[in-house]
Amino acid sequence: MRVLTIVNDRAGAGDAGLYQFVRLLGLEGCEVVLRYVREGDTVAKLTSDAASFDRIVAAGGDGTASAVCYATRMSKVPLLVFPAGTANLLASNLALPFEPPALAHTLTQGPSVDFDLGELEFLDKTGAASTSGFMIMAGTGYDAQVMQDAALLKPAFGAAAYLVSAVSNLIPVTAAYEFVVDGKRIESDGIAILLVNFGRIQFDLPVTPDADPRDGKFEVAVLRTKTAVGLLPALTAAVFDKTGKLLAHGAGMDMYRGSSIKVTSEPPMRAQADGDVLRATTPFSARSLPQATRLLVPPGSFYAQFA
Repeated sequence: MRVLTIVNDRAGAGDAGLYQFVRLLGLEGCEVVLRYVREGDTVAKLTSDAASFDRIVAAGGDGTASAVCYATRMSKVPLLVFPAGTANLLASNLALPFEPPALAHTLTQGPSVDFDLGELEFLDKTGAASTSGFMIMAGTGYDAQVMQDAALLKPAFGAAAYLVSAVSNLIPVTAAYEFVVDGKRIESDGIAILLVNFGRIQFDLPVTPDADPRDGKFEVAVLRTKTAVGLLPALTAAVFDKTGKLLAHGAGMDMYRGSSIKVTSEPPMRAQADGDVLRATTPFSARSLPQATRLLVPPGSFYAQFA
């Protein structure tokens, strides 16, 4: 078995047991090729021959995993998310283990399942058209500001950096949003818009009630509150109802569903995808690429039934 491993060793957890993982694969007779993401490299270049491998590993944080998924979309080569970042939300949503022996077993023996992939289209700071992929969620407004500030806090606070950043941004900028969901035009004031594919964040909290990463649609959440404190009812609902159903009635949050979304705002707001703040502001467009990426999951994962 030939295994292509893309490594971002600047991610939050550093090595995270990667050497032991590679050693175990070698003992199983796997040929492991390691390629490190260096300054100036693109994941697309590092994975240009991905179709010639039997397995792909994305070792890093959620941004690294999403970049590898996007670069290898439609290749149908099973991909393992190796959790070596700060939040590792994609690994958590998939119920992946964090121990190298269990991850090695998942790579060689685990079932593979096809999942939707999100694609953003936007103009970067130079005005050039650009695209980016996301697996968990993308958004604009308050969440992008939290991600941007958290990036500076991660070395000191780890995963708690997101909470520290959220608390320090209690009065975020409110924007007038206009967005189109599958052709339906909607206007709303708010502090953020979230496009959700996988629906759970830290502490296994649901962001939206019906997110299904295999149905070809996003859950679109509009946060209409004027302050971050206004999100407390929705947060309380998420804590006490892990199904997420109470969120559908949460104060200060409107829900929509669709496979194609275009977002504009006044003023222009920063955008983020899976925790990485993009070099872009609104307007941007997003579309779901149905079951475009094939991920390895452990037998005990909820998604194993779809293999």
